Amino acid sequence: MQGSMEAYKIFYYVAMYGGITSAAEKLCISQPAVSQAVKQMEKNFGVPLFIRTPKGTKLTTEGEVLYQYVKEGYETILLGEAKLRELMNLEGGEIHIGASDMTLRYYLLPYLEKFHEQYPKIKVSVTNGPTPETLAYLKEGRIDFGIVTEPLQKMEEFRVRKVREIEDVFVAGNKFKHLKNKTFTYQDLLQFPIICLEQNTSTRAYVDQWLMRSEVKLCPEIELATSDMIIQFAQRNFGIGSVVKDFAVEALAKGELFELKLEQPIPARSMCLVSQKKTSASLAGKNLFNMMIGEK
Repeated sequence: MQGSMEAYKIFYYVAMYGGITSAAEKLCISQPAVSQAVKQMEKNFGVPLFIRTPKGTKLTTEGEVLYQYVKEGYETILLGEAKLRELMNLEGGEIHIGASDMTLRYYLLPYLEKFHEQYPKIKVSVTNGPTPETLAYLKEGRIDFGIVTEPLQKMEEFRVRKVREIEDVFVAGNKFKHLKNKTFTYQDLLQFPIICLEQNTSTRAYVDQWLMRSEVKLCPEIELATSDMIIQFAQRNFGIGSVVKDFAVEALAKGELFELKLEQPIPARSMCLVSQKKTSASLAGKNLFNMMIGEK
């Protein structure tokens, strides 16, 4: 390279503004410093880059060739600096998050609303999927962080922070109202038509694993993709639904469903914020993450 980055910057300004004086004013440096930098570049290249005239300077043919490339490169650098400032000032950028229907609705959404109010120019992309899928996306680097539910396999590459407790319950509609004031064991559940989530979810895994401790293995009559669907099926008396209680709160309050009383309630578990230990989230992602955990 025949000149330093600073020399190319000076060359750019002299060519752009057509004179040593104008370039010096724009760069806030002395005219001799600008003149010396141009002379040194011409010496290094062994060819004049400017023609001096009473009205300023004009690019030579050789100078014009160099300027076309310097202009493109320097203005690309300026654009890159501007984009970096946008990211640092949270005036731009993108966040990629993994979440399930449940963690999005009952944890993430209020934070997204608050974050969007403060930083409306930042694009937020939420990949919807169950916990195993979210963890796979995080491992592949496709998301900045995920909001998942226990149970979680022990994976050393992740940081896991518990953020909210959830409760798994069994709910039923009016067809089963004769069960309302009774108390049941896990074994008793086997006599009822059960509606569960599909097996690729952490919710289904947690309930199945817990009941298996009492040697109870549910064989649901209906398996569905979402908890909202389970609520609808339970309201229409297809069976007794196994759901996280948050999904049933409204229907329980309206008396459309009731919660079965279990002799031993299923222990609460947690929603968790999960991030990679070795890779860093974007600046915008870090800001949202810190907002969610209550740090500035």
